[in-house]
Amino acid sequence: MTPTERLGRVIVVGATLVAALLSSAAAPTLHAQATERVIYASAVDAKTKAPLETLTAADVRVTEDDRAREVLRVTPATTPMPVAIVVDNQTQAQPHIGDLRRAVAAFVTRIQNVGPIAIITTADRPTILQDYTTDIARVQDAVNRIFPQPDSGATLLDAIPEVTRGLTRREEDRAAIVLVSFEFTEFSTRHFSEVLDDVEASGAALHAVVLRNQAANLLNDATRNRSVVLDRGVNESGGTRVDVLTSLSFTNALEQIANVLVRQHRVVYARPQQLIPPERVAITSTRDGVTITGTPARGQKDR
Repeated sequence: MTPTERLGRVIVVGATLVAALLSSAAAPTLHAQATERVIYASAVDAKTKAPLETLTAADVRVTEDDRAREVLRVTPATTPMPVAIVVDNQTQAQPHIGDLRRAVAAFVTRIQNVGPIAIITTADRPTILQDYTTDIARVQDAVNRIFPQPDSGATLLDAIPEVTRGLTRREEDRAAIVLVSFEFTEFSTRHFSEVLDDVEASGAALHAVVLRNQAANLLNDATRNRSVVLDRGVNESGGTRVDVLTSLSFTNALEQIANVLVRQHRVVYARPQQLIPPERVAITSTRDGVTITGTPARGQKDR
């Protein structure tokens, strides 16, 4: 072998060794660049609305701006979740207030181990009947003090931003706002876009039980703004909406939402390191007949 041939062999061997070293170092480097993100998800049977007890990573698909992300693991959600129950107690709610109180009382009992609970009413102006507490007796006492307010309309769109501001000061990584609303008089003057921005900023999931009113004047600005919030706010935040035709159905409707809250799943997925955070995060089911909704964990820094 000539000196030139020996030199060429050394160069080839050296290049191969360098490539191998670079290849072995690349895998952990790429893995380190991925950031773990969390979504709190609810999975229900699409027909029966019954929540799924178990969920696996294979059952879930997560996308960011339509780009699929790797789902790493799915476990039961166990962190405390503050729940703000916002109740419409305006004058026109009077015939339904007994059914409403019974339904909210049952709901509170069902979710009492989820986290602290607050009770807020919306007649005339937003009013805190009970601030966040895990003392179930105090919460039930507040429920018993829900009465219709004479000569009043609802201020639902004023109450939601006040609730979201309170939630932004809390440290829990998940939260929920549950609205019990009538399609009656709405006195709020806020535009729906302001309220939707507040819900998004809070990181809370918005849930709603709505007693439908076929005579509602949707040409009224306040009513139209409320309608948009109850539609888009619930869908975009990963919440659940249940419409009822009679207040007798409040109990079953709130039970459906309670089942969703107490059986949430913690979905962890990998996000590649990037300078610009995604505009849209979506979670869907890979299983036929199963519907999954979810809300990104609060307090996650975009990166």
